[in-house]
Amino acid sequence: MRKAELTRKTNETDIQVSVNLDGTGRHAINTGIGFLDHMLDQLSRHSLIDIDVTAKGDLHIDMHHTAEDVGIALGQAIARALGDKKGIRRYASCDLPMDGTLTRVALDVSGRPFLVWKVEFTRDKVGEMDTELFREWFQAFAMNAGITLHVETFYADNNHHIAESAYKALARALRDAVEIDPRAADRIPSTKGTL
Repeated sequence: MRKAELTRKTNETDIQVSVNLDGTGRHAINTGIGFLDHMLDQLSRHSLIDIDVTAKGDLHIDMHHTAEDVGIALGQAIARALGDKKGIRRYASCDLPMDGTLTRVALDVSGRPFLVWKVEFTRDKVGEMDTELFREWFQAFAMNAGITLHVETFYADNNHHIAESAYKALARALRDAVEIDPRAADRIPSTKGTL
């Protein structure tokens, strides 16, 4: 079973996460940040990964710790659920249009975390969430999931669509990359023999 549960508790946040990589996109998300909840709903729905996240953070200070720590915890849960990564497709990409916005996500479930972020917002906030926190979330997620992740928005019609297209493109690429390839189900997808 490609499932994982974990708790991350610090002086700033208390987070519980569970994932099922072979789910149907069922989700229950409550981070205390409405727009982040909306993005994680999209991530679950379009990746078909079941995701439960409950987070309590120091939102009276700002949203930074909660957003980043949710990325850390979700990334760690994905990495744990992947185990030795035997049989996964490993590489995937998605060009995702959303009205007048086009975003590409390309990723490698390599065990070598890296983020390339070519996304620019024209406003400081989407909903109540600071737009600078999207990069923080993607960075935390990539580093803790152990994936090489490239995110680029080519053009955009509004800031909501920039963020949402990035999460939806991540979802679709992640869905393809973590899927078990029936022709290679018993092999680790690397000439090194390990990821």
